[in-house]
Amino acid sequence: MDLALLYSGGKDSSLAAHLLDRFYDVRCVTGSFGLTDDWEHAERAATELGFPFERVELDRAVAEEAVETMITDGYPRNGIQRVHQHALETIAGRNVDAVADGTRRDDRVPTVSRAQAQSLEDRHGVDYISPLSGFGRHAVDRLVEATFDVQQGPSEEVPKADYEDELRTLIADEHGEETVNDVFPDHDQTYVHGRSD
Repeated sequence: MDLALLYSGGKDSSLAAHLLDRFYDVRCVTGSFGLTDDWEHAERAATELGFPFERVELDRAVAEEAVETMITDGYPRNGIQRVHQHALETIAGRNVDAVADGTRRDDRVPTVSRAQAQSLEDRHGVDYISPLSGFGRHAVDRLVEATFDVQQGPSEEVPKADYEDELRTLIADEHGEETVNDVFPDHDQTYVHGRSD
């Protein structure tokens, strides 16, 4: 069965790919608005882990809408949530049996509610799978430590292909770098360089 996994090259989506690989033909898919080449980080990570990779084009209007929401809110949560839903819808519309992401039980953003998952499945005729939804952060960290070679550090320093860098770029281009710092709090990100075995 073909499964498209929303993939950033970070620890959560890499662990999701690893867990799903036994049951599905996993393809790592990174959504991009075409604002940066950050999707290449995900491609390298997927290749290193032995998974096929695909970049899909996302609608720039969704990025612009998300940016305006983040600036109005003063924080990124609702904008990131909007982009994640759009990315799931985009890959669900492809010729796959299932779609998945690396969302965890205790994630604040992005999240997918039961109603959203069922709606996605019903409208697109796919299964939505969140293999880490029963795992807390500490459990994920232990599994990742035993499985992958991971780089962790400040978000602006770690290579990755999540939505954040493209949204940061759009905010900086349209509202200035200072606004980026106002919207995004300091936080760490991860990038998987390969398996640890």
